[in-house]
Amino acid sequence: MNKIRVLIVDDSAVMRQVLTEILSHDPEIEVVGAAADPFVAREKILRLKPDVLTLDVEMPRMDGLSFLEKLMRGHPMPVLMVSSLTEKDCATTIRALELGAVDYVSKPHLDVRSGTLDQADEIVSKVKIAARARVRRHTQAPPKALESGMKAAITQLRSVGFRTTHKIIAVGASTGGTEALVRLLVPMPADSPAIVIVQHMPAGFTTSFAARLELLCRMGVQEAKNGDRLLAGHVLLAPGNFHMEVRRSGVEISARVFQSDPVNRHRPSVDVLFHSCAEVLGPNAVGVILTGMGADGARGLLEMRQAGAYTIAQDEDTCVVFGMPREAILLGGAVQVAALDDIPAAALKAAALPSGSSKAASVRG
Repeated sequence: MNKIRVLIVDDSAVMRQVLTEILSHDPEIEVVGAAADPFVAREKILRLKPDVLTLDVEMPRMDGLSFLEKLMRGHPMPVLMVSSLTEKDCATTIRALELGAVDYVSKPHLDVRSGTLDQADEIVSKVKIAARARVRRHTQAPPKALESGMKAAITQLRSVGFRTTHKIIAVGASTGGTEALVRLLVPMPADSPAIVIVQHMPAGFTTSFAARLELLCRMGVQEAKNGDRLLAGHVLLAPGNFHMEVRRSGVEISARVFQSDPVNRHRPSVDVLFHSCAEVLGPNAVGVILTGMGADGARGLLEMRQAGAYTIAQDEDTCVVFGMPREAILLGGAVQVAALDDIPAAALKAAALPSGSSKAASVRG
């Protein structure tokens, strides 16, 4: 089996050395080179032809974000970002993921060598995931351009009455999910049904991501707080390091945000959200599972379908990593398998369907 060829791009000699040490220790990975800035990296990419790039954010001569944007336009390849957990760096990393970076590793603030060595398993795992990711050429089309293909469908959906539905759309995503969620939410009208989302992210990143989505979307978007009501026209994003589930009090549906053991090694976990939707909402929910590594959310989506919810899985062709949707499909949890850009209309149409429609045969598209 061919080894995964990795090029490390970081202005810190210590980080270059530690990342080389960590990655070279794995028999499936070969570090083919290192670069202290994007100009050296560009030359080495052409010469060494790496499979994966690890990329720092702040570097001399050109920052990592600018370099990533140029790279994904001209020579798209799997990129793993290396970022600090400051507010500024979180926002930059979110933007990097939108530009096409596959994932990120949080750079420790203190004792860089020891802290990075403690993350060895995570770094190796994410490099291997990145090597298998489906990477696309990034275009500079503004997010509003995503609406063009949806306008007619959404206009038609208004006539079926989705604006008055009491259904709730629950969404789960992981690797590749930041870009997928932008493409899901930007076309949504301001009066869409309430949406609750679990995206695998650590604390800090979800705050920046919610703020980013709020700027792009017609719907209001915020990081969920315990007790927040689920209201039409609003999106709640589970905060990093906290699970989120829905709960009912009379006719009122709200979010419960809490800390307990990770589920499927994740907190927040998609399965936690989906299980609560199956239990509390039954046929008054629509479940959507997007791109991501692993199986978190697969069983929960099946539970939602069995409880009468309409369920949708993203198709393989449009996933960055076809892990979570594949597992959900294999379990029989998806009523519909759809391309990413078709999911907004599909979710809104499902929200307008009478309860019990999930019992129909599985369909594609």
